[in-house]
Amino acid sequence: MSEFKTNVMRILDKAKITYKAHTYDHSDGAIDGAAVAEKMGQNPEQVFKTLVTKGAGRDYYVFVVPVLKELDLKRAAKSVGEKHVEMIHVKDINKVTGYIRGGCSPIGMKKQFVTVFDKSAENIETIIVSAGKIGYQIELAPKDLIELVGAKTAEITAD
Repeated sequence: MSEFKTNVMRILDKAKITYKAHTYDHSDGAIDGAAVAEKMGQNPEQVFKTLVTKGAGRDYYVFVVPVLKELDLKRAAKSVGEKHVEMIHVKDINKVTGYIRGGCSPIGMKKQFVTVFDKSAENIETIIVSAGKIGYQIELAPKDLIELVGAKTAEITAD
């Protein structure tokens, strides 16, 4: 793939945050996190997916978890002070975030939502997340990413 910049990459450039861009072939339609990690030859423990939920109070929340893990909705709700949260419907992802399924990044959403990364992000040297477009990923220091989006970390995955 040729040199291409997504809005996420432009935001990182503007913030002077060092990152490495990755690309993968998505022509087979396999865009789930596990498939993406495998296609890129990356450790799935450092490849994270971005999930969007809605709380009991109707606010949206973003949770970023390793691709092979599942979000624990009770832990997630507790981490943001809600009674409960539920995943939004795939059809609503674009309306809420400006992204589509498979290309949802914690960086550059339409609005900056409360964001929580799984605590495991603190224990890895680099984290890989969507660059905001299917076929593109970015790799950077978790600390830089968490700081950029004003996020926090918590135990939010199922055991």
